[in-house]
Amino acid sequence: MQRLFVGCFAATILGLLSFPASAEVTRLEIASKTSYGTFKPGEYVLWKGKLHGELSPTEAIPDIGKARRNANGKVEYASDIVLLMPAAPTKGNGALLVDVPNRGRVYGVALYNSPRDEPFESGTLAQGTGFLEDRGFALAEVSWELGKGATLPSFVDEAGKTQYVEGAGFAIMRDAALFFAHAQADAAGTPNPLKGAIKRTLASGKSQSGRFLKTFLLNGFNNGPGRRVFDGMHIFVSGSGLLPILRSSPGPASSGNAAPSFDDPDFRGVNDGPYTIGEILAKTPKGKAGPPKIVMISSTTDFLSLRASMGRTGADGTAEQPLPENVRMYDIAGASHAVLLKSDCKLPRERLDWSPVSRATLLALDHWVSGNANPPPSRLMPLEPATGDPDVLAAPRTANGAIIQRPKRDADGNAMGGVRLPDVAVPLGTHAAQQDPKSFGCSLAGAFLPFAATKQAREDAKDSRPSLAERYVNRDDYVNRVRIAARALQAEGFLLADDAAVIIAAAAATRAVK
Repeated sequence: MQRLFVGCFAATILGLLSFPASAEVTRLEIASKTSYGTFKPGEYVLWKGKLHGELSPTEAIPDIGKARRNANGKVEYASDIVLLMPAAPTKGNGALLVDVPNRGRVYGVALYNSPRDEPFESGTLAQGTGFLEDRGFALAEVSWELGKGATLPSFVDEAGKTQYVEGAGFAIMRDAALFFAHAQADAAGTPNPLKGAIKRTLASGKSQSGRFLKTFLLNGFNNGPGRRVFDGMHIFVSGSGLLPILRSSPGPASSGNAAPSFDDPDFRGVNDGPYTIGEILAKTPKGKAGPPKIVMISSTTDFLSLRASMGRTGADGTAEQPLPENVRMYDIAGASHAVLLKSDCKLPRERLDWSPVSRATLLALDHWVSGNANPPPSRLMPLEPATGDPDVLAAPRTANGAIIQRPKRDADGNAMGGVRLPDVAVPLGTHAAQQDPKSFGCSLAGAFLPFAATKQAREDAKDSRPSLAERYVNRDDYVNRVRIAARALQAEGFLLADDAAVIIAAAAATRAVK
């Protein structure tokens, strides 16, 4: 199979791509319409369907010119879509949030609506907290991935095998976002259900789909004809990686399905650079409307298992590269990359709920894009070299000068600095330790190592960390410290008042501290 990596093809793409060439959404099909619930703007509805479109065979996408063409000489595609929007779209807040599915699973609801005591996994459309709806966002899920809801252009190669043009997934996302944000109707005359209701467009992506957004940006797909596609990007736990789908493959799985791991540290195409957002933006073709505003979120386990430190230093040494003015970066101390409700991990799973930071920073990004206010300054965890540390994924062999780093830790083993939720600022244990085994899933989920209840229990276990009884006078003392931490984080812009109240109430109900 041909192995064409992002880093190898980027020069060609960057030299050619400036705006879509004769791209068009030809048909919107809605298969189902259901009521989703009633929120502050009124009723919300959930629509599911399919978006059909066509691309010019001259687009700067590998092998697009080889793909089958229709009678108009264009290359066709189709994408499963989900729309979650006010029944009266103009009652929303004017923001369209386009969520990039992760391996075919929707993620927007899990990122922003997840409740504290029942963390949502990807794939859910449950209401949860109703945050997105109460705040008036319209949410669009657009399938882009081979074998996961997208029908990609294809061609038959010289060996007689069908090959799929995976890079078309970027064009699908671009065209769908432009259609829902700006079009009156499709080419057949079917109205855009969001017409006239959208003033700004944001993109959201986590992990694989966060790497999708960085690669989308790097290769010029955010430059629409005379306008940006996405005015803002909310990129979660993407490490230092890109997405290797600017290539063709025989399928059935996407080329973007895998990533480096402790079992396969030299998997190619993800950590081949560029690594930092500054490097990416420097190589991004300049559009007429300028670059998007970007908020990037990293977790503690990203530094242990996804080489996230290279996203700050690049491929050489430990010096931090400066962040561009249009970027804010936040490290969430003690957070894990993923929530695994069922797994074979041997240590207790990390359950820190960091969805409050997702919510607060989405609003900050939206206000930034709409021109109302700057978001909080970047807040990062201090790092230290992790050379030889078995709990940290080593540098790829292709980056000879790279020094992988991990967050510095306090005496309890908790990461220092960063955005510190009250659960970490006033801890009941060590958050986001490396898991056992270091399988791909477990290493991203992390472990929570609780403190002993009493001094005697601590000494019996030979645990050097002070026990809960040694830390907190009683439950009131513990709750008061949580309250102080929550109010401070709220004042800094990383916690909303509603979430602060939930966190304080949870502390008051805990049975861990007597």
